[in-house]
Amino acid sequence: MHSNYRIDWEDLRFVLAVAETSSLAAAARSLGVNHTTVLRRVGAFEQKLGVRLFDRLPTGYTLTAGGEELLAVSRQMAETVTELERRLTGQDLRLEGSLRITTTDTLMASVLPSILAAFRERHPGVLLEVATANAFANLTHRDADVAVRPAMDPPETLVGRRISGIAFAIYAAPSYLQERGLEPTDDMVVTDEHWIGLSDALAGSSVARWMRATLPGAASVLRCDSLVAAREAAVAGLGLVGLPCYLGERTPGLVRIGSPVAEMATALWILTHEDLRRTARVSAFTEFAGQALAKHRPLFEASQE
Repeated sequence: MHSNYRIDWEDLRFVLAVAETSSLAAAARSLGVNHTTVLRRVGAFEQKLGVRLFDRLPTGYTLTAGGEELLAVSRQMAETVTELERRLTGQDLRLEGSLRITTTDTLMASVLPSILAAFRERHPGVLLEVATANAFANLTHRDADVAVRPAMDPPETLVGRRISGIAFAIYAAPSYLQERGLEPTDDMVVTDEHWIGLSDALAGSSVARWMRATLPGAASVLRCDSLVAAREAAVAGLGLVGLPCYLGERTPGLVRIGSPVAEMATALWILTHEDLRRTARVSAFTEFAGQALAKHRPLFEASQE
């Protein structure tokens, strides 16, 4: 290392991102910059240190021995900085600032937007940032402040409350049922029907697990990485689809076939990290959204007729 160079934490962030993704492009996406910026920052950092941190291979960026040593220390620093940020944020008593929420596209396509609008009307100083994804964001690393999403067993590192159960059922377009000679009252699973499947991104979902266990021989006419996309395919008459009832029941152009499928059932949770639960905007949102979501329990549990 050059004797007059002091390591910059911002430089370490770029190195960490490349090390964790093995790719300039992926690191750039995670940092919100372009890949040339990542290349320039990493190259300048190596030059300042006088150490090559990565081997540039056709398969991606691989850490050298020196890079591995630096990475171990950098990760410890990142964890310390993240913990400090969480603790400081947890002492923030202002009802203003940004609040990052991780949820699912199905909730954003149904009941959640009106709840967010009502919260914003009550607390205009809070900027809501919503990310939809198929998996829990890492609240420990502050990728999000609050999670509102289905889960049977939420991560033990998070705290919060179970809002309600979530029922799932089979849905199809009336045109598909008419074409195939099915009735909405049919309470059965037909393996030779056209099914809308789910891609690997949703392999851990309750719908995908049920399909693997119950329909091992069924052919999918389409596979989607989103339940909202699968819903739209069903509306178009492509086949049968498993959906949460809170989405399927409110979708024009779909009818439910039979009763909810018990094996697909899961639960709705609102969660945050222990260090953030007393932050004013986190506490206000979890209380407000929890009460608002609980009012939709009959829809979530498919208990309303």
